[in-house]
Amino acid sequence: MNHTHTIAAALMAVSISTGAQASHHQDRHNHSHAGFSAGEPGDPAKPARVIQVTMREADGKMVFMPEQVAVKRGEQVRFVLRNVGELEHEFILATTAENLKHAEAMRKNPDMEHDDPNGKRLAPTKTGEILWKFSKAGEFEYSCLIPGHREGGMVGKVVVK
Repeated sequence: MNHTHTIAAALMAVSISTGAQASHHQDRHNHSHAGFSAGEPGDPAKPARVIQVTMREADGKMVFMPEQVAVKRGEQVRFVLRNVGELEHEFILATTAENLKHAEAMRKNPDMEHDDPNGKRLAPTKTGEILWKFSKAGEFEYSCLIPGHREGGMVGKVVVK
């Protein structure tokens, strides 16, 4: 019986330690915005312009509609994403260079899970949202990085002035 208590105590200590590490990692991941080139996650308490983005396959291509979006620096946007296609698609907001690097990683691991504030993967007929504040001027893109989709034309542009 004493041995059982020792094992239970050890498992509880590991569980608490792992939880603390996970909590710390999540906190660092969600609040360290220096890693996001296109700005930072939005503030749900503040107003946002809504931009509807549809993802689908059409005429042998994979497309986002609209293909280009213009926003003002400092503007907060709620991207309402709708996958009306027959395949899974994703919306990843970053620079072209970052998305190309991420696409290479996706080719090696096509079932990669995303839990980032600048990206969302949607099954067919599903919807999702990304709330984003464009704090940096420049040209960025949204892209579907599932292998073959970007190459099939699934890239959109965001111009921040």
